[in-house]
Amino acid sequence: MTNQNILEIFLKTNALLNGHFLLTSGRHSNQYFQCALVLQYPEYNEIICSMIANHFKDSEIDVVISPAIGGIIVGQEVARLLGKKSIFAEREDKILSLRRGFQIEEGKKYLVCEDVVTTGGSVFEVMDIVKNNGGIISEVGYIVDRSNNKVQFGVPQFSTLQLEVVSYNPEDCPLCKQNIPAVKPGSRKVNK
Repeated sequence: MTNQNILEIFLKTNALLNGHFLLTSGRHSNQYFQCALVLQYPEYNEIICSMIANHFKDSEIDVVISPAIGGIIVGQEVARLLGKKSIFAEREDKILSLRRGFQIEEGKKYLVCEDVVTTGGSVFEVMDIVKNNGGIISEVGYIVDRSNNKVQFGVPQFSTLQLEVVSYNPEDCPLCKQNIPAVKPGSRKVNK
């Protein structure tokens, strides 16, 4: 599958939104990738996540870990395809942490999976959780790379769709200057 094939899936499922959006990173954009609208279809979930799983199939991976909420479906499907365990970190008081009895196993190798990367903030947070608890980050896989490969995680990484989607600091946002209201369609509440 190519960038264009993946983009066509996003368009077909109405998952590429146009407007004025407040991103989880705190930045603003005129486009938003609502991966949940794609991943609600098991056939698309399998197609896209199999690209990630196939990319890392020969890597040493013990566990797949994802940030909640967007990365959970991606991580679960990639783990299923690789035959690995899947865990996730979730926010508590605005900080990603392991809950529900999940633990990082010292010396084990972790593949971090996410749905969309703009600045990589959630992925970096998950990486810190793993490293701070004695785990090893082996790779990072995600569906949409809004940075067009500008965000680097310091380990092998792979995304199924690379695009440079414009985003702005709130104070520089031309959509704000036009008084177009910003919406936050994602899962995490962010202060404007």
